[in-house]
Amino acid sequence: MPLVPTASIVDAARAARVGAAAFNVIHLETAEALVTAAERTGIPLILQISENCIHYHGSLLPLTRATLALAEESTARIAVHLDHITDTELVHQGITAGVRSVMVDASALPYDQNVATTAALAAWCHERGAYVEAELGEVGGKDGVHAPGARTDPDEALAFVRATRVDALAVAVGSSHAMRERTAELDKDLIAELRTTLPVPLVLHGSSGVPDDELRRAIAAGMTKINISTHLVSVFTGSIRHTLASDPALVDSRKYVKPAREAVAQEATRLLEVLNTPVAAPDVQTAKATVRS
Repeated sequence: MPLVPTASIVDAARAARVGAAAFNVIHLETAEALVTAAERTGIPLILQISENCIHYHGSLLPLTRATLALAEESTARIAVHLDHITDTELVHQGITAGVRSVMVDASALPYDQNVATTAALAAWCHERGAYVEAELGEVGGKDGVHAPGARTDPDEALAFVRATRVDALAVAVGSSHAMRERTAELDKDLIAELRTTLPVPLVLHGSSGVPDDELRRAIAAGMTKINISTHLVSVFTGSIRHTLASDPALVDSRKYVKPAREAVAQEATRLLEVLNTPVAAPDVQTAKATVRS
């Protein structure tokens, strides 16, 4: 099946008030597992490749081309997205290689520089038909710029979206990157206010640390794109540890990677279903009544 635009997945999820799942690719085996999950459920999926992952593999093209090929050969509706890209050259390389969705991450820069950098790259990407996500401030846990208690200001977020013309915005509402326990509680009142204030979909980074029910409540409050990486990486690694401990003589990597791939496929299948189970929107008193013009 041809690649599905990220916009079509995110916009449909926003309208239906369900989650647009965005799971990170670490290597070919995780990409295969995630595609399997999308095929089993029939639920659209965004495959994400981060800048850290690109650096791990040494360059952008090999894993990106493999991921694009998997998506194009799948019967599922799949988009491919570049995640947390700080390097302008990598944005250019990715779009040139056929990726049509990117998160431009200038969040560690001062506000004015973040706006200028993001706006310039968004304009370049839009000229080539690519979807652009950005981040205002930095969600906790990635580089220590903000603690998990950081919160996105709705008025500043609206000004940022207007100035940069991005298509989606990652916001700080209580999550933190790289959490290994699913214990985070999100600010649903703020999510609802951001939903009514901003004309673009909201993106939740650091979702690995958020329990299932809390994810559902966040989506009901107005969150749309849900990024998950660390949790699925933990599932993969846990399976390998279990297999090797059960058979210390095992040397053929396929015999311990295959069950790990299946474990990720099973958990990704479960998460896709969690994110696509609608719940009633909460009656949030602090939410704005109308979207600001």
